[in-house]
Amino acid sequence: MRLLRLLLASSLPVITATAATVAQAQDSRGAAEMENAGQSITVTGVRQAYRGNFAVSEIPQSIGEIEAETLQDNAITRLTDALDLNASVSRQNTLGGLWDSFAVRGFAGDENLPTGYLVNGFNGGRGFGGQRDAAGIERVEVLKGPAAALLGRGEPGGTVNLVTRQAVLGETFGTAAIQASSFETGRVEADANIAVTGGITARLIGYFEDGGSFRDTIDHERWGLLPSFGMALGADTRLTYDFEWTRVTQPFDRGIVVLDGNLDTVPRDRFLGEPGDEDHVARATGHQLRLQHDFSDRWSLLVGASHRDTLLTGSSSDAETVASRQALYTDGRSLSRQRRSRVYDSEQSVVRAEIAGDFDTGPLRHRVLVGADHDKFINDQLFQRFRPPPLSTNPGELAGNVLDILNPVYGRFPLPTVGPDFDRVDKQSSTGIFIQDQISLTDALQIRLGGRYDSYTLSTDNQRTNVFSERQDSRFSPQAGIVYRVADPLTLYAAYGQGFRANIGTDVSGAIFDPEVSESIEAGVKIAMGRRLSGTLTLFQLNKENVLASDANNAGYSVAIGTARSRGVELDLQGELPGAIEFLLSYAHIDAEARSAVLDPAYSFQINPGDPLINIPDHTVNLQLARDFMLAGRDARIGGGVQYVGKRSGETGTDFMLPDHVLARLFGEVELADHLTLYGTVANLFDEEWYASSYHRMWVAPGTPRTFTVGLRAGF
Repeated sequence: MRLLRLLLASSLPVITATAATVAQAQDSRGAAEMENAGQSITVTGVRQAYRGNFAVSEIPQSIGEIEAETLQDNAITRLTDALDLNASVSRQNTLGGLWDSFAVRGFAGDENLPTGYLVNGFNGGRGFGGQRDAAGIERVEVLKGPAAALLGRGEPGGTVNLVTRQAVLGETFGTAAIQASSFETGRVEADANIAVTGGITARLIGYFEDGGSFRDTIDHERWGLLPSFGMALGADTRLTYDFEWTRVTQPFDRGIVVLDGNLDTVPRDRFLGEPGDEDHVARATGHQLRLQHDFSDRWSLLVGASHRDTLLTGSSSDAETVASRQALYTDGRSLSRQRRSRVYDSEQSVVRAEIAGDFDTGPLRHRVLVGADHDKFINDQLFQRFRPPPLSTNPGELAGNVLDILNPVYGRFPLPTVGPDFDRVDKQSSTGIFIQDQISLTDALQIRLGGRYDSYTLSTDNQRTNVFSERQDSRFSPQAGIVYRVADPLTLYAAYGQGFRANIGTDVSGAIFDPEVSESIEAGVKIAMGRRLSGTLTLFQLNKENVLASDANNAGYSVAIGTARSRGVELDLQGELPGAIEFLLSYAHIDAEARSAVLDPAYSFQINPGDPLINIPDHTVNLQLARDFMLAGRDARIGGGVQYVGKRSGETGTDFMLPDHVLARLFGEVELADHLTLYGTVANLFDEEWYASSYHRMWVAPGTPRTFTVGLRAGF
């Protein structure tokens, strides 16, 4: 029945794509990429912001790329799953599966907000639009290290940039796919690039997904429209407009509970919330407009603006985390639960402009990038809550909203009435200017000097306490780097940078926090041998101050916990082995730890210097192999991969750890007829019991068991 609904709901975009796309489809692995000095360059006619005219080997920074082919091979449909392929990125608390949260090089952002990321260079991840779908993504870039002098306002560990599929001017092609997966999940996607006139092209992208989960009572529905329109305004000017309209509906799910370190306290499929709370709904509507103009082959202009609105609404029943209110610790089966109601509304607007130039002063070549941007973010949160009373009052099961974890009976009690907890509007307005000059001193030696100046205003209007707080500040963030080409395939580099990120929100008294400030240093070696071998080996150390954590005793507020440090080594390689076997290898060893002695106010745990940061594994590896071949005269492809994630802290300030795990996967595809491909994947091949992340031993997110996917993809 679910598949029938899927087919009916998806027929319109599939028919539209089929009718509109009349030319032969271009293979996503060959049509969009060309090889140039060991660097993949996407040929869409759209220039990347903050990048300038550089080959990857010339940039004093480690950059990991997850290409469209890799996403397609693994039938990846979520950004979270895509980021698993880069070992420098680790999963964090996802607010019951309703937002994206991750750390790069051991550092995550604000626990009370989704992790920020960029979409075509624009801030796009801080809202509440649900977990990002992979539809419409051309590639994922993990921009690691000290880049804040250019990007500004980011985490020192790095920034994720999503490069979306853009309208390809003057061409007509398309694809459509339908797939079925385990847990009664069905999905369709369509992507049609239509040359309307000689200078105007529309790329229409849409998806719909409906399905269940390995978790009891959990279903979901997702859909989105992501069109892109391109217009040539003469030979040297291009205008691009991108639209985003998405919706996610699913229950809020905090996962399982763990007593006395026993990860088998309850089965991994047991839902401990309340189905009567029904779904959370996350919506997003976004716009991007970009104009690029080439004055000559050495000077260019890029101007853009974006606006994005998101809304998250819903109620949930979550395990109480404070021991003095949690009956489970007394009898091992009676789970006391809060009930929470959320209306989270956000609005973000960005404008930016940059000029890239290339000129000489005597024997020195300068490649400069000069620009400015303005960012405004409004975060409006209404949070209401019922909380179980302290155990010292001897509450009954009704008063504690109790669920028997060994024999759950849902709907046993009326849903508790929630009351106002916080009602707050946070506003951040920031303006930055930046300049960068990369100077070629010789054919082999380049230095990069740059800096960014930011001025920002933060305000918080607490409509429950009638307290208004405001803070204005400014900061200069310098950046420096050096690149030395030892020989044609080998380049050495080093970089240093400072950065900051404004801490949105206040403590419970209404005080706005000092911004996070960071210092980063890294050094490495890059190899660029075309398709045969390319990659980066990096050593790094990052330090940051004014780190915040959630205040569990006062939901929605934060507390300062001091300083933190992350250091480690990374290796990212890709290439081709003998026998035409393609390989991808990503490895990271990360030592991320607290550097201050503080008492965690959420649970009264002592945090000491050297304590590990939550959800950061010490070792992570991802390896993938694939090979193209002919089967009965038709193109075919087969491959597989393995991911290892080391043990990691599952709760701040305690010895609760999540165990390490190994996940294996297989994938393959075969051309059945011209422009028609059958594909399939098996994720978690050996059905490993694993844990994606944890915030507290009462909120542990179990990983997905073995999952099969099979689908058909047609090209036109």
